[in-house]
Amino acid sequence: MIHTIKKAITVFSLVIFGSAILYNCEPDADTLGEQLFLDGAAQGNEKSFDITAFNINNNDSIRSDASKLTYGVLGAFNEGQFGMQKASYLTQLRLSTYDPDFGTNAVVDSVVLVMKPRYASDSVTTNTVDDNYTYTTATETNVNAKKVVNTYPVLKFGKAKRTFNIRVHEVNDFLKGVSDSVKSNQTFAYGTVLGTKEFKGSVSSVAITKDDGGAALFTAASPGIRIPLDKTFFQNKIIAKKGQPELQDASNFTRYFRGLRISVDEQDGYLFQFSPNDMELIMYYKYDKTDVTPATRPQATYTFALGAANTHIGQYQYDRTGSVLEGATIGDRKNGDPKLFLQGMGGPSIGISIPETTITDLKKLVDSKAGIISAKIRIYTDPSWNNKDYAKPTEFTLLRKYTDAENDPSKIRSSFTNDLLKLAGIPGYTFYKSYDLDKNPAYYDFIVTQSIKEIVEPASKPTTDKTETKYFKIDLGSFQTNSAGTGLAGQKFTTAPYNTSRAVFVGTDAANANRVQLKIIYGTK
Repeated sequence: MIHTIKKAITVFSLVIFGSAILYNCEPDADTLGEQLFLDGAAQGNEKSFDITAFNINNNDSIRSDASKLTYGVLGAFNEGQFGMQKASYLTQLRLSTYDPDFGTNAVVDSVVLVMKPRYASDSVTTNTVDDNYTYTTATETNVNAKKVVNTYPVLKFGKAKRTFNIRVHEVNDFLKGVSDSVKSNQTFAYGTVLGTKEFKGSVSSVAITKDDGGAALFTAASPGIRIPLDKTFFQNKIIAKKGQPELQDASNFTRYFRGLRISVDEQDGYLFQFSPNDMELIMYYKYDKTDVTPATRPQATYTFALGAANTHIGQYQYDRTGSVLEGATIGDRKNGDPKLFLQGMGGPSIGISIPETTITDLKKLVDSKAGIISAKIRIYTDPSWNNKDYAKPTEFTLLRKYTDAENDPSKIRSSFTNDLLKLAGIPGYTFYKSYDLDKNPAYYDFIVTQSIKEIVEPASKPTTDKTETKYFKIDLGSFQTNSAGTGLAGQKFTTAPYNTSRAVFVGTDAANANRVQLKIIYGTK
């Protein structure tokens, strides 16, 4: 495909290291090196090169402690390509006040654990459940009103119409400190069942509106899953310990009441995300109020702290038995793997290496006075991944795997690609682009222009850089921003520990026109 460079690229900005950076939302130009081909004297040409793609086995494990979980995952999903994946969640809890006074003769009425999943806020179903409701406000009594329930489907990955039995257990093992590292396949003992809930895939909120004018009299908090817990357990575990050491400080309490484990009974259905720091645990109780005559027994509430001060752990189980992945070629870094399997939450990653034959061909191209304008790794989804119920992935990370030629050339390290380091500050920049997500196959382009130039054009590599790129690593998820929102938090901070997506791609397969390839746009005069 031939273009004049003026039509193919747009000068966008000057960035780090004085490079002239080009970026265009069209697939043909997101390029470096255009300064050689301005003034209408150059022609742009596209050429494809074979590269080696392989599966990386992560042993179905990933760090999933509190520092990694912006969202928790719950559920189970079983399909033929990847097999079964099941997600449970463990959390500590703390007292909101230590050495609490529950009053005289306190008795627990009920206890509720509230989970708040991510839901489709634009897909509400509204039902008026009571047209003749009366409500009392601070200034009015017996106000004529309507009680309305708004229901929203939870955002899911998997088979949408399944019912889960959610089960809450008491954890028997200490869940470590909030800053400790925990892997997703680590097990913790659990015992007493504290509560269960049948969950049909949607969450609801309640609103009460005034008949006269429709003004809102009451609006519940954001929709959630309310799981009733064993009130007798909390009577004995909490109320009966009033004034005792177990309730007097955080260290004692987290070793006395070690935490909660939330899971589902089923082995298939779907996966959904929820916010760990927005969970609530509320204990309702009554006590003797003796400072009035006659004495009364008012209801009170005690709220436990389930937020950021606690350890949170995503616990993931896999069963690949009978799946396509179980019998697939994994990790052939010399010849490549014909199918590529990519899955979040500790599943397999994709590796992409540039073989020496391709590097030689690219260097010959450069030696012939051609200049690389754009370089992209293109991957297509495999025909086997065409179920309409499985949304195509839309979040990826791309890392450069390299060796240090001076210090330890045998050790593989990771870093952002120089494409990302140089271009991330440009508005609208993305290091990958998605195409035909509503079709089969879909395909993705990963931008590696600067990385390829550094391999084949010596002048493009900083003189202080003594490293050698060995391969690129693709994972599901996205890079997270820092707390100030001014840049990326670092290569290790991604959403992969709770990304529920997966997909199968065409790998290194000479007979397949959609095999992984390196797409180069170069210019000549």
